[in-house]
Amino acid sequence: MYYDSLDICEAHYLFASLFHGGQGCAIYAKFGQLDRLRFKPSSILSKPADLNPNAKEIFRSLVVNYCGIHSTFRHAQR
Repeated sequence: MYYDSLDICEAHYLFASLFHGGQGCAIYAKFGQLDRLRFKPSSILSKPADLNPNAKEIFRSLVVNYCGIHSTFRHAQR
């Protein structure tokens, strides 16, 4: 995994899209953070398979750290 701001934003956007629990959820706040960075997600970004390898690794680490889920296979099939 390496630092790339686009990969980080895409991974956080997809994570928030798939795992937020509504507007009162802390994960939902990521949308506001991304908006302040003026991040505009690609219209084709809807599942982990849409991410490049570095962004997938960032996404995977978010899932493990926030959710304790060690496999993202279920979400990769969406």
